[in-house]
Amino acid sequence: MKFKWALLSLIITISTVLAGCEPVLVLNPKGPQAETTANVIWLSIATMAVIVIVVFTLLVIILVKYRASKQSEDYEPPHIEGNHIVEGIIVGIPVLIIIFLSIVSVKSTYEVESVPKGYEDQEPLVIYASSSNWKWHFSYPEEDIETVNYVFIPTDRPVEFKLYSFGPISSFWVPQLAGQKYAMGDMVTTIHLAAEVPGEYMGRNANFSGEGFAENIFNVTALSHDEFDTWVDEIHATAEPLTEEEFDRLLEPGHLGQMTFTGTHLDFSPAPEGEHGGHHHGSNEEDSSQEDHEDHEDHEGHEDHGHDDHGSNH
Repeated sequence: MKFKWALLSLIITISTVLAGCEPVLVLNPKGPQAETTANVIWLSIATMAVIVIVVFTLLVIILVKYRASKQSEDYEPPHIEGNHIVEGIIVGIPVLIIIFLSIVSVKSTYEVESVPKGYEDQEPLVIYASSSNWKWHFSYPEEDIETVNYVFIPTDRPVEFKLYSFGPISSFWVPQLAGQKYAMGDMVTTIHLAAEVPGEYMGRNANFSGEGFAENIFNVTALSHDEFDTWVDEIHATAEPLTEEEFDRLLEPGHLGQMTFTGTHLDFSPAPEGEHGGHHHGSNEEDSSQEDHEDHEDHEGHEDHGHDDHGSNH
């Protein structure tokens, strides 16, 4: 009786706690990339649920059907050979499950890494998202705007975020719009997304990056095209320009509120891509060495030429 009441109390407590929890954002997608991720999660949950139910059902059947019973002291159980069909089933089914989940994972990975479905023919809005301790800087090169700790995007248009970091490795994550991706110091990574529903969405750094990690968050606001254009015009009419000195102050470790500027830091501190990218693999050093070697050969050639002239005059 005591066990019954204890179990009932536990169930009531768990139900009360879960009732007060916020919905899991990653399972409430507002864009095609996030929807792909949510579908994979639901499919994985359903697959695991089927496996658990089948395993526990078989366990109960085996425990009941083959439980120990009273036998005489001289009882010897019959010798049973292995069953190839059963062995094939218990090995083959897990292999098929792994193959199935692998195919789903690979297919969904390629989908979320590409331009969202239905938006292939549209020109994406390019935004450079750079992290520092412990804030996010969003640069709009086409609109000539930069924001700190918040970003506005138009709905029903593909958005291409180019990610990098001025500090430790961070992870850009907007659960309702896309999966997460690393922002690093010497290269640019790209993440594609699109918002199909206007609204405000939470974004954050999903990679531990020091004592200020917990508050390294930002807001993503999806607006209609007209509202987005109006916002751009208002920023150009009211915001102060971003200077190199001001940007250097923004990079200092600490937390900031939301800030807005005209111009971007890309003019004086370009992203690590193209000629400014990392991973040169010694190309500059090799070019310098080659130039030094050619200069040395030219110098030796001049010396030899002078020696020959001297010899001929002699």
